[in-house]
Amino acid sequence: MFAVTVTTIIPLNIYFYISERIRRGNKGSFSAIVSVIATTTIALGICVLMLSFSVLEGFKREIRKKIFSLASHIQVRLSDNNESYEENPVPLNTEFYKNWRNDRGIEHVQIFCHKAGLLHTKKEVQGVVMKGVGDDYDVEKVKYAIVEGNFLNIRSNQVLRDIVVSKQIARKMMIKTGDSVIMFFVQDPPKFRKLNVIGIYDTGLEEFDNHIIFGDIKLIRQINNWPDTLAGGYEIFLKDYKKMDDYYDIINGAINFDMVAELVVDRYPQIFEWLSLLDRNVLVFWVLILAVCCFNMVSSIFIMIMERTPMIGSLKAFGATNLQVQSIFLFNGLTIILRGLLLGNLIGLLLCYVQYQFKIIPLNPENYYMNHVPIHWDVYAILALNLLIFFVTLLILCIPVMFISYIKPVKSIKFC
Repeated sequence: MFAVTVTTIIPLNIYFYISERIRRGNKGSFSAIVSVIATTTIALGICVLMLSFSVLEGFKREIRKKIFSLASHIQVRLSDNNESYEENPVPLNTEFYKNWRNDRGIEHVQIFCHKAGLLHTKKEVQGVVMKGVGDDYDVEKVKYAIVEGNFLNIRSNQVLRDIVVSKQIARKMMIKTGDSVIMFFVQDPPKFRKLNVIGIYDTGLEEFDNHIIFGDIKLIRQINNWPDTLAGGYEIFLKDYKKMDDYYDIINGAINFDMVAELVVDRYPQIFEWLSLLDRNVLVFWVLILAVCCFNMVSSIFIMIMERTPMIGSLKAFGATNLQVQSIFLFNGLTIILRGLLLGNLIGLLLCYVQYQFKIIPLNPENYYMNHVPIHWDVYAILALNLLIFFVTLLILCIPVMFISYIKPVKSIKFC
């Protein structure tokens, strides 16, 4: 048993030693240059894959965070054919609204109302939609968007005449925090109120920033002559947004027959379709990067084999098996892969950290919904990318290495 173990280990050490000597002795040769190119390709490949994944995930998370914070995961409204911004009222004494806390998959439910109108100053007029929020509104979800002033003090029992407007609306109307505006509410007969601008928000999402302002739900109830038991609808936040489709059916079965649930992806399909398109583009990009890495690895090993054809013939003549000779070049290929991965990870992590910490690469918020390139850290995803490149390129190495079995000792030694 001991003899078998020793004879198994010694050849492995010998061929690993030969592999090291080949790698060190290749300095200045054409195969050495190709090896450097292969190492660089793998380093650039893992670096680019890491950056693309971190940026894409950061981008998607920021967009989803903004949309979900402003529009929730699921909205419940009265089922009607009303296509205006305003809703017909829903009651708050429904079984679903009273008992939603019993469902562990639901994080929060809050009420809202919308009311269309015209903001008026001495110089400008702007059509807007006031989103009325109540004391159950989760202010923490929108605090990130407040760029000036404060959000509404919705805990107050009084009817607030304060509003929070978007940065775009404030710029168009040339107003700032502390200014007063007149809002004419669209109804018959029309009503108006003098409102105070106490805050300015900026999400970068034109679907919201172009027309949504925040106000007190009690003010909209007062305008509509609604009692405190009515609202425009419910906004539902789930603990896991990936379960929206499942909860869509659950909520539709739990609400009153004259109500209907609506997913946020159905209300803003253009944004979510755009995010899906980004996923497909990045997938194609990843495939191309992997193909380039594999091509360079195969080329590098082929050139090594061609330069060492006489050595391969000599080893076979001394009794080395095809597998033992192949292990020499597999060791060389493995060294190239590991060096490339190490270098690529160092560069990729450094670039991600610099962008995450200092935000040196800006974006146009009108086109990208944010003012800088976002970075998302996911250790498991980075590890998966490394394993993907490692195993794919290692598997591809078997293609050139297999040609060693076709090299005949007599013919190859003639090249000495």
